[in-house]
Amino acid sequence: MPSPSGSSTLSKPAPRFASIGSPYFGIMLAIMAVVLILSNIGASKGVVLGPIITDGGFFLFPIAYILGDVMSEVYGFKVARKAIITSFALSVFASLCYWIIIVLPGFTDDYGTSKQAAIEGALGPVPQIVLASLLAFLAGQTINSWILVKMKARAGEKSLWARLMGSSVVGELVDTLIFCSIAASVIGITDAGSFLNYALAGFVYKTAVEFLFVPVTVLVVGWIKKREPSYGVAAA
Repeated sequence: MPSPSGSSTLSKPAPRFASIGSPYFGIMLAIMAVVLILSNIGASKGVVLGPIITDGGFFLFPIAYILGDVMSEVYGFKVARKAIITSFALSVFASLCYWIIIVLPGFTDDYGTSKQAAIEGALGPVPQIVLASLLAFLAGQTINSWILVKMKARAGEKSLWARLMGSSVVGELVDTLIFCSIAASVIGITDAGSFLNYALAGFVYKTAVEFLFVPVTVLVVGWIKKREPSYGVAAA
């Protein structure tokens, strides 16, 4: 209806989301949790690729962020936040299992002691890596999801690529700074130059992977939206 000034007032439509009644959300949540647990194990190993210093989980972690983008876009901020918390609850549980495995008494022969040393070396640093991931991913992914949903509230279904890229830059920056600050010492990074290399390489790599996969992410989002019966019904 006309406003007092004579101009018509147009209300902005609410952003569209889906409920989590279909199997798609459960599948993505399971993949996110597995990727996170595996990346926590891989992150305990320092990796040198020419002039670049990184860790063994570098090729896995961006997948979790891409899945977070898809869930935020399709299901909204509250559902994405539940996925983040659930993934990390499972990651903490995995870390607890590693600790129990390490402290359980093993065989005392040469093979048993060498196996114990190998397990301690591989899984021992993981709890600190989990702490780093918990704080970093919780902060970074929450900010990433929040920005994406806020941008969707303004643009609606348009400019998906812009909110995927914009939210990723901020989320990955926060994530990388927190994670590298806590995890660097675990993988043997002790000097400032190596730390800057580690943090910068991690941020550039993870952001570049997300940007590279934006076309794929857009296709996946569109595919799920078309197959989610409740899309456009649920609120954020």
